[in-house]
Amino acid sequence: MLKEGVREKFLTNTDESGRFVVHSPRTGRSYYIEPIGDSHIKWGSVDPSSKGLMVKKGWKKHTGSISEKESLITEENGFENIRTFEPGLSPLKAIEFIDDQYPDVN
Repeated sequence: MLKEGVREKFLTNTDESGRFVVHSPRTGRSYYIEPIGDSHIKWGSVDPSSKGLMVKKGWKKHTGSISEKESLITEENGFENIRTFEPGLSPLKAIEFIDDQYPDVN
């Protein structure tokens, strides 16, 4: 059982934190996701004349991730079966695999 107020805090300012929740209608389970690390990698288009990287207006406006010390996913906050994945692994694919281990709620 999550500690009171954790869900509301978790879903506040999600553009900045990158946090989101996936609910499985098949099992009734909810999966809380927090991207951890610096999301500001160099994305953009290469300018053919200068060969430099061009980025769009608003780049770096939102981080979309948090630092490890900002994590709300802790046992103290009521989370169980906490897992950390390597960079590059889709959390949605991991949730699909994990959720397949549980029986249907119907």
